[in-house]
Amino acid sequence: MIDANFSTYVIGVAGGSGSGKTTVVNQIISKIGSDNVVVVQHDWYYKNHKNLSFEERAEVNYDHPEALETSLMIVHLKELIENRPITAPIYDYSTHLRKEETQLIKPQKIIFVDGILIFRDEGLRNLMNLKVFVDTDSDHRFIRRMERDIKERERTRDSVVDQYLKTVKPMHDLFVETSKRYADIIIPHGGRNNVAVNLLISKINSVLSEPPQLT
Repeated sequence: MIDANFSTYVIGVAGGSGSGKTTVVNQIISKIGSDNVVVVQHDWYYKNHKNLSFEERAEVNYDHPEALETSLMIVHLKELIENRPITAPIYDYSTHLRKEETQLIKPQKIIFVDGILIFRDEGLRNLMNLKVFVDTDSDHRFIRRMERDIKERERTRDSVVDQYLKTVKPMHDLFVETSKRYADIIIPHGGRNNVAVNLLISKINSVLSEPPQLT
């Protein structure tokens, strides 16, 4: 049953890989607290190619919108908006497969949707109250991506460079950069832009202080 006093505010945070999206979200959460906030990652919804060998999965273009099961993310986001918990997938970047276990995500008043391609799908965009694009220089994005993929995703330097040249950069130019036009707010310089981050914090605090809307 839907709680008539429960209302959500969905904030989409997009931008190129390594742009600082997660940094922006984490900075906001560190200031407002985590009690009323949940983050849903588009990366959780990479399609599960169990039928492919590891070598074949490694060759999939993971920077193309078709690599993601966005339709499932839309279903799950609607559930959270309706004050219902979801069991979201967990993706293993080292094997290019979803894990058998899932994660329980409970609804909160503030929902962050994080991902490089979240503005590409109209159905997903329409669920967002505010759309933020984190805009960062390509050299900085590449360096951050390399550091992250080597440390957190067990990739080699050569594989990161190869993937960047084959898919990441061309897909960014084709799909990510062009989705900037859907943003309500563009944050230059990534997570280092304290002025923009503080403005977002003020907006979110105003949302959190609003009384419940009775229907």
